[in-house]
Amino acid sequence: MRIASTALALTLVCGTLQGCVPLVVGGAAAGVAVAHDRRTSSAVVQDQLIETAIYDRIAKDKDFTDESHISVTSYNQVVLLTGEVPTRELGLRVAQFAREHEKVRQVHNELVISAPSSLASRSNDALITTAAKSSLLGVDVEGFDPTRVKIITEAGTVYLMGLVTATEAERATDQIRRTQGVRKVVRLFEIIQ
Repeated sequence: MRIASTALALTLVCGTLQGCVPLVVGGAAAGVAVAHDRRTSSAVVQDQLIETAIYDRIAKDKDFTDESHISVTSYNQVVLLTGEVPTRELGLRVAQFAREHEKVRQVHNELVISAPSSLASRSNDALITTAAKSSLLGVDVEGFDPTRVKIITEAGTVYLMGLVTATEAERATDQIRRTQGVRKVVRLFEIIQ
């Protein structure tokens, strides 16, 4: 109810301002996602703050240039780093930025030493992510909600994050492994009872 009233208030306030429709729609969609999330709402916000803080540290470091493509994902204060960096030292530096954040519990550094991926490669990863998310609709486990699985794709490798049961993790992994274009699945789930 609170989400609906917030969305209605934003609609009324933003009705006369250009560009507010994406804010309202995005806010409502985020509200629905939070309603189904097993994380607390404060954990969801904390994850967003962690990602922003790490991106901010990267942006302020003059050694990071267009030769890097770094994605930061935080889920329940567990950080996944994916993408490409030109040197091992820069990859380790990004991981250190993440570890230094007081709220981060764990860091998975999956950065590779390489030139930045192409737009075509990133577009292909986006298609794989979309197909993988759609495939989760086929998971036949009572009470399973596909929105509880966070999917990140980098160079055909699909990383899975979320708070799921052991059965949900197994079935979701099996579904995604069969998705066209998936080269490898890396499970970073937190298993719950």
